Amino acid sequence: MRLHFYGATRQVTGSCMLLEAGGRRVLIDCGLIQGGGKQEARNREPFPFDPTTLDAVVLTHAHLDHSGRLPLLVRSGYDGPIHTHTAGAALVDILLRDAAFLAERDAAIENKKRRRRHDEPVEPTYTVADAEQTIEALVGHAYDEPWQPVPGVTVRLRDAGHILGSAIVEMWIEADGERRKVVFSGDLGHAGAPILRNPTEVGEADLLVMESTYGDRDHRSWEETWEELGEIIRNARASHGNILVPAFAVGRTQELLYILARHYEAWELGDWSVFLDSPMAIEATKVYARFPELYDAETAAFYAEPDHHRFQLPNLRLTPQAEDSMAINRVQSGALIIAGSGMCNGGRIRHHFKHNLWRRNCNVIMVGFQAQGTPGRALVDGASELNLWGESVRVGAKVHTVGGLSAHAGRSELIAWAEHFATAPRVALVHGEAGAMDSLAEALRGRGLEVETPEEGASIDLRQLPARSAEPPEAS
Repeated sequence: MRLHFYGATRQVTGSCMLLEAGGRRVLIDCGLIQGGGKQEARNREPFPFDPTTLDAVVLTHAHLDHSGRLPLLVRSGYDGPIHTHTAGAALVDILLRDAAFLAERDAAIENKKRRRRHDEPVEPTYTVADAEQTIEALVGHAYDEPWQPVPGVTVRLRDAGHILGSAIVEMWIEADGERRKVVFSGDLGHAGAPILRNPTEVGEADLLVMESTYGDRDHRSWEETWEELGEIIRNARASHGNILVPAFAVGRTQELLYILARHYEAWELGDWSVFLDSPMAIEATKVYARFPELYDAETAAFYAEPDHHRFQLPNLRLTPQAEDSMAINRVQSGALIIAGSGMCNGGRIRHHFKHNLWRRNCNVIMVGFQAQGTPGRALVDGASELNLWGESVRVGAKVHTVGGLSAHAGRSELIAWAEHFATAPRVALVHGEAGAMDSLAEALRGRGLEVETPEEGASIDLRQLPARSAEPPEAS
């Protein structure tokens, strides 16, 4: 009865953990490693376990740093089910198809260059066919309803409030007369965030595996965040330039559309042309619109009003086609452009940077976490220039970091959530940069919790933990 840590250890991305119990093997998450060329090259390395021996996969949520290596797992021989929330499965479908398309396109571009040099061609990280085979394996579940991925393991998904369908995984494991409960936080949402409910509080665990992305700092209050965002938009209007918002297609884009609708009059948004320039974000927004039962009370009430349509604005233009996207760049003033990718390491935002980033009347609003080694992190850290397709573009634009819009719980929220457990579990921190993780570990130890920050390849023998959790609920 052992849990192995194979990703997001002492770093933010690449979530991947393997449970072995009673001869069964269950993988929790299988995410892409992100953060620059050297880190991302690791995605092509063989898994540190044999995928053909896995019995099941449980996925906390759809973001690629949790789901993005699933097609590689399937291509490597895994042929079992991939369990996640029903809404999460709909988002995984979109994200994996897009990631596979981009991988094939990037490989084709690279191979054109290689042919001219008489170099050996490269293969895409995975193909659309790999992604489609993975999508066929998805099995959707509702929140709060227990089920068994394999005999001896009972799972219940709880609302994590991070993105649509994101889940805290409660897992009861029984083998050889022993029983332990492990809780995987996944990514915990920021309390009070637009659209989704706050993370569910869980009362019991023998081992808590918890994220630590913002373990060293709290976010600004929501009131201050809305005031800051409104002020940026009003000031940008006076400068007669464009606003660029690199946004994650899933989660952040839908939050922005909702918030813009709520403040449409106050922020004088009718004077702007708002573009949603991301085919993936457009599709993800359709999925968000399909699951109103997952909204928080405030959002549900707002969209219940007859003149409020889900994730729509009077002046919103969707530009799924490439030619529509290119036409935006003829607009030199009055465009508010929401485009992928969130960390600026791909997607259409880079084209908008090429046409706007050097302009002094341009404003860039960063609204999400930026991993080390990404162009987005460089902008947040004050880079004076950015390399775009081999060309150095000077940063003349004003770059604003609106940290309060994070979809992750801040330090105080993480501590409060961990302290809610009735009996203090042992804690393993994952999914955070070393400084944030160590800071949170110290804070939790100061509150009497036993905390570790496992290195990649480390494991925990669950039988060595005190068994204090109640019996599992009856699975359907």
